[in-house]
Amino acid sequence: MVAGFSIGSLGKDGMSSSVEEVRVQNCHLKGTMYGARIKTWQGGSGYARKISFQGITLDQVHKPILINQYYCNGKNNCKNQTSAVQVSDVLYQGFHGTSATEVAVELSCSENIACSNIVLEDIDIRYADSDKIAQSSCDNAHGTSTNTFPAVDCLEP
Repeated sequence: MVAGFSIGSLGKDGMSSSVEEVRVQNCHLKGTMYGARIKTWQGGSGYARKISFQGITLDQVHKPILINQYYCNGKNNCKNQTSAVQVSDVLYQGFHGTSATEVAVELSCSENIACSNIVLEDIDIRYADSDKIAQSSCDNAHGTSTNTFPAVDCLEP
């Protein structure tokens, strides 16, 4: 399965990683594992900032919008670490289409270095299983959402 748009892995093995000024726009994704993902390992440092994903059409994408500051390869029972790559100033705008999974928006950010200024605007992602409604999930994510479906009311100010 094709990944989709993925920024990362950042901060693997305690490394410092920096990414900024990334812009993805006017794209169509069909059957991919991810739509727009930012992935960082625990224990790293640095930043991922000033990133925008705009005008994205989704067709049966498994994880349409994902920030994961807790990435772990699963081979070692990864324990929570106190350092993390800072994720900030991320814009998700103009997404529409279908998710192959119930959770269409997942923002999993570090307890110690939370994600900040995450902006979601004009999002309309429906769960492809029409009997269920798409959901969102957030941990330690700060920002705003305007005109979004599913509602992303879990974002903190």
